[in-house]
Formats: sequence, C-alpha cells, structure tokens
Amino acid sequence: MSTERPFANVPNKLWIGGEWRDSSDSSTFEVLDPGTGDLIAEVASASAADATLAVEVAHAAGEKWREVAPRQRAEILRRAFEVMIERRDELATLIVLENGKAWEDAVGEVNYAAEFFRWYSEEAVRISGRLQMAPNGDKRILVFNQPVGTSILVTPWNFPAAMATRKIAPALAAGCACVLKPASDTPLTALAVAQILHDVGLPDGVVNVLPARRSGEVVGTMLRHPLARKVSFTGSTEVGSVLLKQAADQVLTASMELGGNAPLLVFESADLDVAVAGALVAKMRNGGQSCIAANRFIVHAAIKDEFAKRFSAAMSALPVGHGLDKSAKLGPMINPTAVSDMASIVGKAVDFGAKTLIGGQPIDRPGSYFPATVVVDIEPGNPILDYEIFGPVAPFITFESEAEALQLANSTPFGLASYVFTGDTGQALRIAERIEAGMVGVNRGFISDPAAPFGGVKQSGLGREGGHEGIEEFLESKYVAIDW
Repeated sequence: MSTERPFANVPNKLWIGGEWRDSSDSSTFEVLDPGTGDLIAEVASASAADATLAVEVAHAAGEKWREVAPRQRAEILRRAFEVMIERRDELATLIVLENGKAWEDAVGEVNYAAEFFRWYSEEAVRISGRLQMAPNGDKRILVFNQPVGTSILVTPWNFPAAMATRKIAPALAAGCACVLKPASDTPLTALAVAQILHDVGLPDGVVNVLPARRSGEVVGTMLRHPLARKVSFTGSTEVGSVLLKQAADQVLTASMELGGNAPLLVFESADLDVAVAGALVAKMRNGGQSCIAANRFIVHAAIKDEFAKRFSAAMSALPVGHGLDKSAKLGPMINPTAVSDMASIVGKAVDFGAKTLIGGQPIDRPGSYFPATVVVDIEPGNPILDYEIFGPVAPFITFESEAEALQLANSTPFGLASYVFTGDTGQALRIAERIEAGMVGVNRGFISDPAAPFGGVKQSGLGREGGHEGIEEFLESKYVAIDW
C-alpha cells in the first residue's frame, strides 16, 4: 500500500465569498485517516461569526444568481460534472484518506456524486409553471416557481462527495445560493467540490463551505439568521429532530433525510445466487456505513440455513484493508468509537441468545477495523433489531408467512429503504405496496440513482432528494390572479 499523501495542497480553510479564509478566531481541528489513525490535515473550524458572514454573503450572491438564465446555470453544472469525472481518481483518493472507503466504493461515490451535477444541469431548464382559467371564469390563474432562497445544507461523513452534490446541485439548478456545513470527520472532500465549482465558473458566494468541529453552534447560528430560507439535512433522526425544532422558530422550509433500519426480505422462491449477491451489496456498500444499508435480514425459515451459509461465505471472502490498497473490499470504520459501537451491538445480541457465524470482534491492527459479521438465532425483542447498525454486521431473523415478514419489516419507527428478494412478481409488488419505506429494491441491492426520488417515511425524514422531486425542494410556487 502506498503511504503517499497526495493532497497536501487541498484547501483546508473556510470557503466564503470565493475566498479561502481562516476561522475568525483562528480555530482548527484535525482530520485523521481512519485506516491508520494518521493525521491528514488541520482544517479551519468555523465560528458563529463565520456562519453569520457566510449566510449574508450567500444571500447577496443569491440575489444575482436567481436572475441567471437557466441555461447558463445548467452549463455550469454540466461543466462541474465533467471536471469531477476528470478528477475522479484524485477525489477517490481523498475520500479513501478521510473517510476510509475501499477504493472501489470511493470511485463509485465520485461517479454517483458527479451524476447529480449532470442530472440537475438537465432539470435546471425544465422548471415549469401553469396557466389556467379559474373555475368560475372571473380570472386567469398563473402559477410559477421561484427559488426558495438562501439554503443551509448539512451533510454527513459517510458519503462526503455525494451528499454534498445531492444538495448543492438542485439548489443551484433552482437558482438558490447556499452554505454547506460538511461533517467534521470528512471536510476535505466538500472543500474539493467547492474548488471544482469555482474552477468551472460558479460566481463567488453562491456556494460557501464551512467546516467546523462546533457543529451545533455554527448550524444553529445559520438557522436563526433572518436571511436563511431553507435547511436540508442528512444525518441521524436525533439531530434532525433538533434541527427541525430550530427551523420551526424561523418557519424555514426543511428537507430531512434521517435514520434508517432497512429490512431485507428473502422469500422461499428467491434465486439464492441473486439474493446473496444483492444482499452483499445492500449490506456492505461503504462497509455498511450507509443510511440505506440492509440492517435486518428477514429470511424464510425454509432457506435460512442455506442463505446464511452462502452469505457468510461471501462476507468472509471480502479482503480487509486500507482503501489505497485497491485489492481491499472492506475498509475501516470511520473512527474508534464506531468500532466500539459494533462490538457492543454484537455483544448485547449474543447476551440475548444470538450467536455469531463469522466475525464479531474488532480486528487487532492499526486503524479502526471491524470484520464482516453475521449474527443468527435472533428472536423478536433482541436489541440488535432496534439499532441502525451502521457497520458490517448482518443480523438474521426468520419468518414463516408473508404477513409475518411484513409485520417484522414494518416493526420500526423508521422507513427509509427496504429490499425484497422473491421469484414471485406478484408477491414483490404486494410487498412493495405495503412495506413502510420510501424506497424498495426488488431483487437488487443497489437502489441509489440521481434520477430517482431518495427519501423516507415515518422517522426517516421529510421530502425527497434526487429526481425531479429534488429540485422542487428548492422552489416555491407563486400564484398571480390576472384579468385580461
């Protein structure tokens, strides 16, 4: 594995108004490589004063950006897509270093992230309205859509490029300026995205990036600012609930992509080769550190032993290592705390009567590594079924009937993603209709697509990202009554 750190020149400051700035109080924080524990960079840590300035700069830039022709906005987004693809290996290396992804996952993330710029370059020129006669004939009703205004974007560490572009791209396409607060574990990728947008000609101040260790203070300051109009957050339900309360004080428009506890249902009629391959993708993308990762494996009793055997073999075959070693398929957890959390979750499940088929204990090596783990003999009430695991741990529970499978799948306050493997098309559609989730994968483990609406129900969030729905989150309808 190479030990070179090719990103010594990646910006490590705040990006406000088209300038790299130190924090107003000169504060910094460290960014570590989770695969080694080594220091990658010290990054400026924004203050409340910086947050206030960024909102005001974004508002001023947004007043001009909203008047830019849709085609011109589209061309900037298209160029951003092209430059991201040109710099794919550089960005993937940066993601590996600060996030810990396996190389294949990191390259996949860059491709996915870039696609949001391409998709919304196409959506920017398709913002529509309508004209109609009022039912009583006394006037015409004209409705058109306008940018919502200055948008506060808050992103997590697990997809540092894609979560940034999934929010920035529709905001820009709609005509909104924004301030992005990236996760403090992975700020460098967001700063690299800001550099790309600058390089392709985005006007200064339209996108601003505020790395900060003191997240609550910085985000709270922005949400209280009278010029803020929207908040878009991806992260835990607990933090999302707090931000919703803060947004309510200013009556901000809010989009929330929150926690998940995704069920993966395997029926007796499923093709086990397809199910194992799909389940491996659904569980192990980014080492299980994904809000849509398969979290509860709900498997028909008649095939549970065979499926668990095959799935465990596939999990065990994943080479573990640092992402700069391109043969590795399972990288580290984000930090030592995440490793401790995995060990605790598995330990509690075993104390409740479950057993591990593979894995279960931290790997003794430098960095934050936890092995692929399969836990079986789980009974209802086992605490492992209540966690959003966020790691490479797959708990198995069995069922006898379709009704029981649905009951188990829906027995959670969350409803983000779900997966169904079956050879019965009618059954697949019945489950898809009745499962309480915003997204359903049928006989496949990869469901993310910039052209599709991403989001959940229940405590998994509000609104949608991606698809045409994503740009609508940054638009407001205006009605004009006309006589002529």
